[in-house]
Amino acid sequence: MYLSDYDIRQAVKEGTITIKDFDPKRLGSVSYDVILDNDFIVTDVHNTPFIDPVKKIFPHTKEHHVKEGEAFYLFPGETVLGKVRDFVGSDKYLIQISGKSSLARVGLVVHNTAGLINPGHFLNLTLELSNINRVPLVLRPGMQIAQFVFSTLTSPVENNYKKVGRFSKDNWAHFQPAKKHTIKKK
Repeated sequence: MYLSDYDIRQAVKEGTITIKDFDPKRLGSVSYDVILDNDFIVTDVHNTPFIDPVKKIFPHTKEHHVKEGEAFYLFPGETVLGKVRDFVGSDKYLIQISGKSSLARVGLVVHNTAGLINPGHFLNLTLELSNINRVPLVLRPGMQIAQFVFSTLTSPVENNYKKVGRFSKDNWAHFQPAKKHTIKKK
């Protein structure tokens, strides 16, 4: 079940949802709009002949910092990593990232497949930004880029993300090796 605007506001007030610098103006009826930050990671296509995740052959990348008031151009067919400015997390709720329809209609995908923030994960979420349009898309730091929705769980988690999560220490690391852990059985 998704939380309503009232429930989100109450959970932030009670501390069961963390949203640093919470702005009630960005609260929708069942979501919270998040802001694009200034940093992007781009694949260096000239030094990356191919990518093979199974063999741990990952792309060479470059990090770009875009100043306030300036723009980042996302070209057709390009995927880059960006991040949200909002620090968010919860031990109690599952958080999902969702695109904004106004941006989806111009070809922006904000998360390719990794749309969950597990309970126990507190972070500035990394976005997988893709342009599926035929013309460049202009992205600007500070723009509303996506929205978070919050879901209740049927019971508390046993394997909190702080214990088992691959990106629990550094979410901005581009590629992280798998973390070995054991799953508790009930």
